[in-house]
Amino acid sequence: MSSNVFDLLPKPLAEAVKERGFLKPTEAQEKAIPPILEGKNVLVISPTASGKTEAAILPVFTRFLNEPDRGPGVKIIYITPLRALNRDLLDRLRWWGDKIDLKVGVRHGDTEIKERTSQSRSPPDLLITTPETLQAILPGRILRRHLRDIRFLIIDEVHELAEDKRGSQLSIALERLRWVAQREFQMVGLSATIGSPDVVGKFLVGEGRPVEIVHIPVARRMKLEIVSPEPTGEDVRLAGKLFTHPEVAARLRVMKGMINDHESVLLFTNTRSIAEVLASRFKVWDIDFPVSIHHGSQKALGPFEPAAYAPPQHLQDIRRTCCLEHYASCCPTLFSGGERLHE
Repeated sequence: MSSNVFDLLPKPLAEAVKERGFLKPTEAQEKAIPPILEGKNVLVISPTASGKTEAAILPVFTRFLNEPDRGPGVKIIYITPLRALNRDLLDRLRWWGDKIDLKVGVRHGDTEIKERTSQSRSPPDLLITTPETLQAILPGRILRRHLRDIRFLIIDEVHELAEDKRGSQLSIALERLRWVAQREFQMVGLSATIGSPDVVGKFLVGEGRPVEIVHIPVARRMKLEIVSPEPTGEDVRLAGKLFTHPEVAARLRVMKGMINDHESVLLFTNTRSIAEVLASRFKVWDIDFPVSIHHGSQKALGPFEPAAYAPPQHLQDIRRTCCLEHYASCCPTLFSGGERLHE
């Protein structure tokens, strides 16, 4: 085995890895990439921010590039439990897809008719979708034809689906997809730490199919600190500038200091409105402070800002979403309540 699993990737992906600043693989990537490259069904169980997404897509993209026949049709399906995650993944996977001439699309209940028509005429190589949307498009005559070329299927947050009836419906949909394709396709599951990996692995691949489980330990060093800043004279003056209370100004000062001093920051709020207020106060304070805001529950989004995955020094991102995995390693991030956190 190569001393660095990134050395196993083809040149376009290896160069993209360097461009993203990935100097060495995470433990999840080190252990998951080789068996996926071998074509095995793999369940990756790993904590948040351990690089699970790239652990799945990099070897799958490698195998995609090695496919002798890459004609039109959906070759890769990426399933997530929620539409919000689909939208959030779109630009992230498009970035990688652009490096290897792989077309990425997203399909969910809010996808516009224009985009649906475009996908029917020119299907993406990789389709990001939800369990329900997969079931909805399987009976369609045109899209079902495009799905016949499926080679790889990734299920994100698979532990969320394995525990309820949505998972049962997805299992049926996957068997229908195998019937449509008239072949087996490689399965990759991404999961948080779970107590029954064998059960989730069996759910991932179905009855009688082999699956290799890559389990990354959860243990990591943690430092907990409770901070309750007292307003200073500086905070009183800042409060006047920001049209808020000195106590709020003191908290904003502490948060801004954390964002400036750390590479990755996750800030949680209770509601969407508080996340929006914080973003607006930061902008009033410093119009050039690199902050954006995104609510995972928004129904329709314009072109998603590629800055969401820019280097940390270029963007501190304020978001409301359901999944830490997709942001924890890329930029300081703010989350609000109102949706169930997966991890």
